[in-house]
Amino acid sequence: MPAPHATPSVLPAPAFTAVLFGLSGCLVDFGARSTAALDHTTLSGAARHDIHAAVKEHASATPGALAILQSLNRQGVPCAWLDELPGPISECLAAPLETWVVPGNRSACGAAWPAPDACWQALMTLSVQQLDGCVLISGDPRLLQSGLNAGLWTIGLASCGPLCGLSPSDWQALSDIEREYRRGQATLQLYAQGVHSVIDHLGELPSCLADISLRRTKGEKP
Repeated sequence: MPAPHATPSVLPAPAFTAVLFGLSGCLVDFGARSTAALDHTTLSGAARHDIHAAVKEHASATPGALAILQSLNRQGVPCAWLDELPGPISECLAAPLETWVVPGNRSACGAAWPAPDACWQALMTLSVQQLDGCVLISGDPRLLQSGLNAGLWTIGLASCGPLCGLSPSDWQALSDIEREYRRGQATLQLYAQGVHSVIDHLGELPSCLADISLRRTKGEKP
């Protein structure tokens, strides 16, 4: 009597240790327009009030941002956001986000992007003790380079970051051909930089994380 076929064992996908997000142009502020609009030297007095009013217009979550944060929260994956904007401006932009998303500690991060300090400091803030399984997601090439320098998996955002730099309405007003061209140019630039994966926006993140999880199961390292 032939022996029964053994059921092949399937290794479970490794859990992610932590996920870091860029703030402007990633979680909020589609197109990262607040970054381009700010002149840091004018943040005082009446000018500060005017700038806060202008930034508040950009304080909207990008497509898929809140859903992915809720999903990661249910999975118990700690998350933090990073930004180089002044603290009060970042806090204004981050207003729509879930309160459990930890802000990166800018005052203690040391060297500016693309140095890895900010990523490492954010992981320390989350009490993460290993780099394995840590991911950075952003549309900003400088922050993505910081993640690469820190030894993290990196996921670039093509359409909602500063490389395209358009508001949601301006983005939708483009023709399909124009959108594909801009998206393609941004994607090529990010891959040329060494980013591990590139997606359009955070609505596409679940399948991208699943792909990275599979790559990790096969022993791939960032």
